[in-house]
Amino acid sequence: MTLTTTAVLVPLLPFLGAVAGLLLGRRAPGFVRPLAVLPTLAAAALTVTVAVGQGGGPATDVATRLTPTGSIPIDLALHIDGFAALMAVLVGVVATCVQIYSTGYLRDDPRYPSYAALVSLFTAAMLLVVYTGDLMVLLVGWEVMGICSYFLVGHYWETEAARAASLKAFLVTKLGDVPFLFGIFALAADAGTFRITGILGSVAAGGLDHPTLIALLLLAGVAGKSAQFPLHTWLPDAMAGPTPVSALIHAATMVAAGVYLVARLLPVFAASAAALVVLAVMAAITMVGSGLAALAQDDIKRVLAYSTVGQLGYMLGALAVGDRGAAVFHLLSHGAFKALLFLGAGVIIHAAGTNSLAAMSRMSGLARRIPDAYWTVTVALLALAAIPPFAGFFSKEAVLGAAEHAATGEAHGIPGAAGWTVLVSGLLTALLTAAYATRLWLLAFKGKGAEAPDHGPQPVAMNAVLWVLFAPTVGLGLTAPFLPDWFDGRSLAPTLATSVLGTGLALIGGLVTYAAWRHTTALAARFPLGAVVAAPDATPAVAEEVAIDIHTPAYGDNAGAPDPADPGRLLLGPLQRHAAVGFHLDAVYSALFVRPVRAAATLVRFLDREVVDTYVRGAGTAPRLLGAAVRRAQTGNVQTYLGALLAGSLVLAVAAVLVATGTGA
Repeated sequence: MTLTTTAVLVPLLPFLGAVAGLLLGRRAPGFVRPLAVLPTLAAAALTVTVAVGQGGGPATDVATRLTPTGSIPIDLALHIDGFAALMAVLVGVVATCVQIYSTGYLRDDPRYPSYAALVSLFTAAMLLVVYTGDLMVLLVGWEVMGICSYFLVGHYWETEAARAASLKAFLVTKLGDVPFLFGIFALAADAGTFRITGILGSVAAGGLDHPTLIALLLLAGVAGKSAQFPLHTWLPDAMAGPTPVSALIHAATMVAAGVYLVARLLPVFAASAAALVVLAVMAAITMVGSGLAALAQDDIKRVLAYSTVGQLGYMLGALAVGDRGAAVFHLLSHGAFKALLFLGAGVIIHAAGTNSLAAMSRMSGLARRIPDAYWTVTVALLALAAIPPFAGFFSKEAVLGAAEHAATGEAHGIPGAAGWTVLVSGLLTALLTAAYATRLWLLAFKGKGAEAPDHGPQPVAMNAVLWVLFAPTVGLGLTAPFLPDWFDGRSLAPTLATSVLGTGLALIGGLVTYAAWRHTTALAARFPLGAVVAAPDATPAVAEEVAIDIHTPAYGDNAGAPDPADPGRLLLGPLQRHAAVGFHLDAVYSALFVRPVRAAATLVRFLDREVVDTYVRGAGTAPRLLGAAVRRAQTGNVQTYLGALLAGSLVLAVAAVLVATGTGA
């Protein structure tokens, strides 16, 4: 089998699995799990085959004309280079882990067949984005992921939160997709082709007439899909969906698509210094803001969601300073440990019966009940905090090293302002990341209080995949010396200055958070809010919706009261209440966009009912009244008609006489 044929099968297999799952899910339920797992597993194996065959050699380009358009043609094209091959491996492995995990997590869910089929379709769409060499075909995968996210985030459609979150995710990403579509059209018009290789050739020859406009239009779509400021607000709310869906979206599919696109089209963005500065500022605001917000969240999944937003900011920051290798390396390592964190969070939620960190902080023995999740999540949090020797350290230091080169003017063609912006914000985010990672670990695993409730043994499928993802979380960073040939040839080795600064700040963040936790725990022991109430047994999926601590800020007599055991409140101080709601960005959007649109809709409805409908009703009423009057005159009595004729004749005669008399005078 040739490399091209193998690559074509990679997105095709999960797509066929999705179609078969939708058709046979209700008729043959015994085939649902095999149709969910086996095609995705086979696709993952084929991605490894493609990666080994492609290696770090010249890119593989194959294309066939899809349809004549009369102007710019659209091709079914494959473009596989080193980083595309590795990205596909990440997608395949994470998607397989999610499908296997879901067989245990959603084992009693009646909508599992449609869920599994949508996950397979989601996977196929992302693999299409990774392998395609034509922007219009890429757009197809891009939009299919959007509709899949809508259905998957809204899986628990019985809850208002899930319905609102799915609609918000769809609308916010589509808000970015509109300028993104215009950007693709403008780019193709300047380059004369939708083929990525042709576009990059045109950029190299100076063939783009509007590089800044094109780059900014594309960035709007990237901001929506990859949840960057100011279009990031949908991602934390998307945690209303099942936890495996969160792992898939955050680690390997939807939010990674925007970063992947910028990496693939980096020369287009590099052609405009203004676009690089905008990208750097967007990444900086996203990194710092999401770090502060993560430190204030009580929901374990929302902490991880804001963490994803910040780590995506790191990747786009690396692209803003022109280092595609560092960005993609961090994309790969982040995909491994963030998938592990979300799937581990699902195990924690199942064991605790809640996703509230405040409730977990009042449970003792939780780590003992779930040793697999405890050890794997601990290592994943160390990787997230960029503590050596785990994968996150090497990839994050590659980003900071690239920013340092740009800041000192060593990166050719990259504005120094972009380098300094990414470097300073990246170092500050390293401090915040370690702080919220430490806080999550302490509140989830080191709680003090009543014994954690026992919800029974964890499904084997849920625990097994944690150890599969544990391996790249630990060892992927050690592959850094071998990866430059797969990317642009630049070294990914950590630099001394950024390594010392980044690791030092991470350690400071962790230690300060630990000290704050010790202080707040002692305070909570003196002034307890209440006890934990055991929740009834629940399946993992249902457990997400159950809050078992009646004394957390959202429940019971202490509703709205702060949790004294939370170090985040002590560290953030007055900023905590603003960070907890995402710095009121949703309220700003509501004031600037939602309320005016609703007011305009109310005005239109008033005009339609009271003006347009009044005219329509009047246009019908006048003829009806006239008809009623005429109908009264039509009595059918001949004598009445003759009398009326005689009366009319007399009136006319009198009028004629008067007119004649007046004329004679």
